[in-house]
Amino acid sequence: MTRVASADVDVDLDSFLLRRRGAVCVPTAGLLPAADPWSTAGLVALDADLAQRGHLLTAGLRAALARLTPTALAAVGSGLLARIDHRLGADRRHLTLFHRFPDAVPDHAHILYSRSIRAFLLNQPRQPCAHCGRVGAEAGIAALAPCAHLLCPGCHHGLTAQGRGDRCPLCATPLADEPWLGEDNPAGRKAAEEFGGEQTLRPLRLAEGETLDVALAELTRLLARRTPLDPQDREDLAALLALAPDDLAMRLPAQIPVRETKAVVLTALLRRDPDGALPVLAERIDTATDVLRLLWSWSGAEPDLLPATARRLRLRNLPRPLRRGLLAILDGLPLPSLAEDLRRHRSAWLRAGELLHPYEYRNRYPTIAAAFVLLRETDLREHPVGAGFAEPPHPLRVVETGGRTRLGFTGFAGRAESRLAAVDVAGPARTLAARPGELARRLHHLLRVQAATAPGEPLPADVLRTVTDALRGAAPGPLLGAYGRLRGHREQGERRLYFPRGTVSLAHAREDHGAVVPAELARPVVESVETELLRRCAGERYDLALIDEGLADLVVPFAERAAAKTLVAVPRGSRQRLPAGERLRLFLHWMQPEHLRVDLDLSVALYDAEWRFTGLCDYTELVHGDRAAVHSGDFVSAPPPHGATEFVDLDLGRLAAAGSRYAVMIVFSYNDVAFEQLTDAFAGFIQLSAADRGVGHYDPKAVRQRLDLMGDAKVCVPMIVDLEDRRYTWTDLNTGADGGFHSVRRYSEEVGRLSKDVLDHFSPGNRATLWDLAVAQAAAGADEVLVRGRDGAGLRSWRRHEGEPVEDFAARLRQLVGADAAERATATERLAGTRAFVTLVDGDVPAPEKLSGSAYRLYPGPFDAAPEEVERLTAGDLLARGLSCRGRARLGHLTGDQTRSTCWVPVRVR
Repeated sequence: MTRVASADVDVDLDSFLLRRRGAVCVPTAGLLPAADPWSTAGLVALDADLAQRGHLLTAGLRAALARLTPTALAAVGSGLLARIDHRLGADRRHLTLFHRFPDAVPDHAHILYSRSIRAFLLNQPRQPCAHCGRVGAEAGIAALAPCAHLLCPGCHHGLTAQGRGDRCPLCATPLADEPWLGEDNPAGRKAAEEFGGEQTLRPLRLAEGETLDVALAELTRLLARRTPLDPQDREDLAALLALAPDDLAMRLPAQIPVRETKAVVLTALLRRDPDGALPVLAERIDTATDVLRLLWSWSGAEPDLLPATARRLRLRNLPRPLRRGLLAILDGLPLPSLAEDLRRHRSAWLRAGELLHPYEYRNRYPTIAAAFVLLRETDLREHPVGAGFAEPPHPLRVVETGGRTRLGFTGFAGRAESRLAAVDVAGPARTLAARPGELARRLHHLLRVQAATAPGEPLPADVLRTVTDALRGAAPGPLLGAYGRLRGHREQGERRLYFPRGTVSLAHAREDHGAVVPAELARPVVESVETELLRRCAGERYDLALIDEGLADLVVPFAERAAAKTLVAVPRGSRQRLPAGERLRLFLHWMQPEHLRVDLDLSVALYDAEWRFTGLCDYTELVHGDRAAVHSGDFVSAPPPHGATEFVDLDLGRLAAAGSRYAVMIVFSYNDVAFEQLTDAFAGFIQLSAADRGVGHYDPKAVRQRLDLMGDAKVCVPMIVDLEDRRYTWTDLNTGADGGFHSVRRYSEEVGRLSKDVLDHFSPGNRATLWDLAVAQAAAGADEVLVRGRDGAGLRSWRRHEGEPVEDFAARLRQLVGADAAERATATERLAGTRAFVTLVDGDVPAPEKLSGSAYRLYPGPFDAAPEEVERLTAGDLLARGLSCRGRARLGHLTGDQTRSTCWVPVRVR
């Protein structure tokens, strides 16, 4: 990607900080010595606008904004609101075809802020304090009178003791004789009914430190990530690289583990200084595929080497010095790996050869020339270069086939396949151990061979030792993929789900009639993986760990390259509870480009407990049953500038009472236009209160999830709702579609079968989860672990006994047995003043004081106000963090003094 203009980069960085850290940059150059009276008054309007979107200014941020001039405040505030609206999808006009939806289907600043705060407090008293970020103590948080800013009793008592209790600490407004704003009045009750749900305001804090330093810190984290970046991370990477200083090459980490990321970075260096970047390329490139990815990125494409990308890619010419430099790098690689890498991406390398001209320099670079002779299957007797290969270098050989003389080569994959066909597992285990990632991917296959050839016998000790040693070098993805695959329950003839690598998330299923791997055969390997996870996490110490039992519902991220951009980064296959209430509103918004009509359709397919089709709600049937599902009306085009929006309201209780168990949300491109051709397209769901039946209502603060529709796909299945359990499975999947005129009735059987396969595939225990990662990190890094019950219920404590092996401690945690006690203190009280490892589903834990360490949370909340010393982790960070194949300490049976952000890849089955 070319360098981004400065203004554009600033916007991207601001969005990056808002999304990842809940932080807002305030330009330091324009700050006044003291608060401006006009800006202080203008902040009231910003308070109201943010409250309508479910956000709250914290004290530090509010003080910085007050020091801006009124003009600068207007610019910063407008930009902040625009970024929030863009994330929530509220920057579009959402009108329904039937203007009185759903009732008419199918029949054709200070007062506002005060009212909003009352509504939030009536629905959920535990709101964050705008001064300290914590949730109020026993007396509960309240709003100050008359300004309505939220303050906890502790802060108010502290200010009173300092003689400052007569004014609001945020806006300095003199307080009334009764300093607390009454909640229970008619206006507040009405607002509470309109708002609905127990929603918590999300604190926004000031981004501390220089903007460039923040950008470089985030860039370093992305470059060090050991798992592929999702689309949002790749977009952030491009913006941050454009912000990097001229000495970017000197600031790069020693290793960039993800090869696609490395290609993007090297391309950025090439575009800055083509001549100066060549030594960096020679140092960083260690496989032929790295060169191919670089050529893809140099040509303006994603360096994923996918066939879909290749079909649209026009390779960009190379300057002669760069071409010679790349040939020299390729010629210096070992011939066996070079030949195998070229053959793995044969069609792509044939195109790349047209740019590199390897035969032109065959005397200077004979190794790469020989590899291309092999790749092109050149007849050595007819081609002029063939004379130089009468005696080819090892391991190439001359073969005669079909009257032609050419070079032959047996690669690693061929040797592994031939040995897997034998009756002895020791040979293929030794072969695969040379490539730990391949061993992890084929581990189930290896055990299946053992189960078929030696029924009832355990894996030989030498083979288990070979596997255990090799797994130390496997990447996190294949390692955890094998872990989930081997520990899950398997049956003869079960349907297995596959996720082919691609630009969109496709899934295919087929029946598996191969030998079932017995649990007793897989158990030693599973235990080896668990020990390896603990070994990799050993090294970083914490005073305390807090992990959430609900993490067991979050699948380890996999296939993130094809994941959609979402408001809440729920990993595909994860199962989450629905928002409180009986009603759910699904939405779809899209805008077509000029001169192209695009007709998207929001649909819901309904099935019973046995996955029998029970009905639908779409453009062909606007009302299902006794108004259990209601469609807002079918738009057949979405011209700019506003596009079009469709809604479907679901009454969960009525649907279940009518015999439906599952509701599958689907988006169809009716006239067969791929999502990637749209100017803008996204879908998601909104939490509705009992009183919220507004006209085409799109309430940004009530948006609970949205995903961007993207890629070369025409059918998207974002989620499956379980109407009985009131939970949804986030699928983020696409299905194949041809011919246009797509509808639920046409695909009801296919969608039902796919949905059932998805739920079976991600059923509890079948996949590695964030709970597995959190337990490994907590057990290896802390001697005391607090476990929060599902949905925030209860807190229990586990302590590592003196001399207890860390494996045993982790086993007790993993199985939730042998707890020391139920914790009486709150999580906030226990975490205050500690260095902690925190992993939560909901960030509704009040932010502790003087906390440091690392933290992950799925849903935002008061915990987002935690100090800057807390490292914020994404699910991808949690996966990659500490799981490097270069573990820093041997685990063994470590004592307390010695210890201190996907991924199932299907194997081929015979």
